[in-house]
Amino acid sequence: FWLKGNARVSSRRAAPSAEGLGAMGHGGNNVIPNVHFRKVNGCQSGRNNRVFMRTWLNQAGRKKRRANTRKEKAAKIFPRPSAGLLRPLVHPPTQRYNMKLRLGKGFTLDELKEAKIPRKFAKTIGIAVDHRRRNRCTESLQANVERLKLYMSKLLLFPKKSGVKGVKKGDTPRSELQNVAQNTLKEIIPVPKVTKRIKARAITSEEKEQSAYKTLKKARTAAHYQGERIKKAKEAAAKET
Repeated sequence: FWLKGNARVSSRRAAPSAEGLGAMGHGGNNVIPNVHFRKVNGCQSGRNNRVFMRTWLNQAGRKKRRANTRKEKAAKIFPRPSAGLLRPLVHPPTQRYNMKLRLGKGFTLDELKEAKIPRKFAKTIGIAVDHRRRNRCTESLQANVERLKLYMSKLLLFPKKSGVKGVKKGDTPRSELQNVAQNTLKEIIPVPKVTKRIKARAITSEEKEQSAYKTLKKARTAAHYQGERIKKAKEAAAKET
């Protein structure tokens, strides 16, 4: 500030009142307006609109590079399948996805035992093993056992060494190893498609006679009195002896 005569004059401006801020549209402790209308006000006129464009001119080149990479990988691991290890069929968790089928991490020890494949030998012939997974139903166990048996029926084992002494028990004869084609499928053995839709048909007379309620009721009653029936059977057997 400075003094002009006897009067004291300040160079600072007075702060606007709350009423004035409300009239201007900034009343209260609100967020400061910071709106960017990038698609208007001339931002997309002329050469300025190039900022909003993303070209994909290398699409064909990338496609060719991926194909060449797949070919190089397949040639590097020949004659093994280009997809890697054989994976089991599993149902994803939760009710939202459990009706689908996908590839899992590895086969369980029970599945390998049912297919008569030693767990250590399975890793050497391209079969993935997962000791953590468990079989919760017989259907999934049998499906993966059949998958293993199909794989073993098509498997060709090359001898590790040349000569007669290099051939071990279980190896494929050398006469069958001429001009062997490599498996280049994505999943070695494709995942079967699940049929979701059931075609409409006429209800049979046997189905009309059956009652779901009576069947469940009998099952509950049998489970409820199972202990007493076993007890009576043991007492009757003890009396006879």
